[in-house]
Amino acid sequence: MIPYVTVEEASFALGRNLTWLETVWFDYSATKSDYYLYCHNILFLFLVFSLAPLPLVLVELARSASGWFDRYKIQPKVNYSLSDMFGCYKDVMKMFILVVGPLQLVSYPSIQMIGIRSGLPLPTLSEMLPQLFVYFLIEDYTNYWVHRFFHSKWGYENIHRVHHEYTAPIGYAAPYAHWAEVLVLGIPTFMGPAIAPGHMITFWLWIALRQMEAIETHSGYDFPWSPTKYIPFYGGAEYHDYHHYVGGQSHSNFASVFTYCDYIYGTDKGYRFQKKLLEQIKESSKKRNKQNGGIKSD
Repeated sequence: MIPYVTVEEASFALGRNLTWLETVWFDYSATKSDYYLYCHNILFLFLVFSLAPLPLVLVELARSASGWFDRYKIQPKVNYSLSDMFGCYKDVMKMFILVVGPLQLVSYPSIQMIGIRSGLPLPTLSEMLPQLFVYFLIEDYTNYWVHRFFHSKWGYENIHRVHHEYTAPIGYAAPYAHWAEVLVLGIPTFMGPAIAPGHMITFWLWIALRQMEAIETHSGYDFPWSPTKYIPFYGGAEYHDYHHYVGGQSHSNFASVFTYCDYIYGTDKGYRFQKKLLEQIKESSKKRNKQNGGIKSD
C-alpha cells in the first residue's frame, strides 16, 4: 500500500511532481492492499488464457473452411473444429479454477518475502526491459531442465503425456497440462522475480508476456510476423511444433523460449537433421521440375 495520503504528499516525498501514470497508479492503488493488487494476476491470466488465442481460433476456422492460411500451417493435414478448440479451452479453465487461481491466492507470502514493491516511483522503461530480459533468460534455463525431466520415462508417463495429447499444438493448448506440471512450472516462472525483484507492474507484465509467448509457441502457425523471424535464438512455433509432433519419444527442442540450451546440450540434433533433410528434398524437387520443364515450386 502506498504510504501517502495525497498526491501532494507523494510528490513532496519523491522531490518532484508525479508523472501522469504515477498519478493514475496513486489514484487506483493508494487505498488498496498489496495482497489485493497481487491478486490482479488472476484476472490478467484469465484474460490472457481466454483472449490471446482467439485470433488463432479464427485463423484455424478460416483455414479449415477455405484453405486460407494453409501455407502458414505447420501441420496442414491437421484440422481443429470450433468444438475441439472450445473443449481444450474448457479443460484449461477447469485447471485455472482448481489450480492456477488458488495458487495465486496462497502464494502472496512469497511475494512479500522477495520484496516486490507496489509503491512509488513507478519503474522506468529502462528498468523494466532489462528485468524482463533477465526473467526470460532465467525461466528459459530452468524450464529447459524441468522439461527434460518431464521427458524421462516416469515424468512423461505420469505427468507430461497430458500436455502432449496435442501432437499438433493450438493456442489454447499452451497451458493445457497435468495439475502437477502446472505447479512445478510455476517455479521457473517465479525464479526471475525472486532473483531480481522489481515492481508489481513489472511482475504483472512478466506473467502476461510469458503466457502470451507460450500461446504463440503453441499456435501451430509459422507466420511472416512471428517473433522467431526477428529475435535471435528465439524458438517459436515451428521449433516447438517439432517437439509435439515427435511426442513422447522426443529428446529434442526442450527450450521454452530461446534455443541456446538445446544447442549447447545437443538436444536439437534431431530437429536440425529433419530440417536439413526437408530442405534437400525440396531442392531436389525444384531441380526435377526444372529439368522436366515443369512449373517452378515455391
